[in-house]
Amino acid sequence: MSQFTMKQLLEAGVHFGHQTRRWNPKMAPYIFGKRNGIHIIDLQKTLRMANESYSFMQELAAAGGRVLFVGTKRQARDAVKEESARGGHFYVNHRWLGGMLTNFATVQQSVRKMKDLQRQKEEGVFDLLTKKEALQLQRELDKLERSLGGIKEMTELPDCLFVVDVRKEELAVKEAQKLGIPVVAVVDTNCNPTGIDYIIPGNDDAIRAVRLFCSKIADALLEGAEAWQLENAEDGDDIVEAMAVAVEEEPAA
Repeated sequence: MSQFTMKQLLEAGVHFGHQTRRWNPKMAPYIFGKRNGIHIIDLQKTLRMANESYSFMQELAAAGGRVLFVGTKRQARDAVKEESARGGHFYVNHRWLGGMLTNFATVQQSVRKMKDLQRQKEEGVFDLLTKKEALQLQRELDKLERSLGGIKEMTELPDCLFVVDVRKEELAVKEAQKLGIPVVAVVDTNCNPTGIDYIIPGNDDAIRAVRLFCSKIADALLEGAEAWQLENAEDGDDIVEAMAVAVEEEPAA
């Protein structure tokens, strides 16, 4: 595992932005030029800013921080789910429900309901119901799992959001900003970068580019988690060693 490279960015097509007529002027500092009516993103800046984001995520995980990946567009769904899970973090890859962060207690009630339905299904309760009743409960469970399956183990607010497409995930970004939760995001040429803590200028539509960003962020989190585990293991060893010394020094009765 390592940071982003220029070769990876080029091969994934990270430099291809949107049509020039669809741009957001606030992205001008990150645009290299135009080609065939398409804005070309300055990959020198992307590389530097992507690796700054990588380091931030690494440090966050090394301090025990947890991250919520957000990407509900079709091109991002699989990568967001798979890479967040690989890193041991959380995700939302279908619809963002209003209040997922700002009304966290209420969302947790829905998560508990989902878990209860899952338990009932596993225990065979659904089999004891009429076909109609079982179908209704299954539909309710499917809906809850789509929306909340990626956060069912998230018992407290995340320490950071990683977002693919801040334009589509505007509500998630606003909720995080309201609560002071830092946002790391892939920001394309049609997006507004204002208020994003760690901007990664890049293509947020190409599946290959999205996969690269998600996998590298997961790599950074895994590296940080390894450092956190090592540090905590060493702290545990220190405690055991101190206890052993204390026992040895304890005067005989």
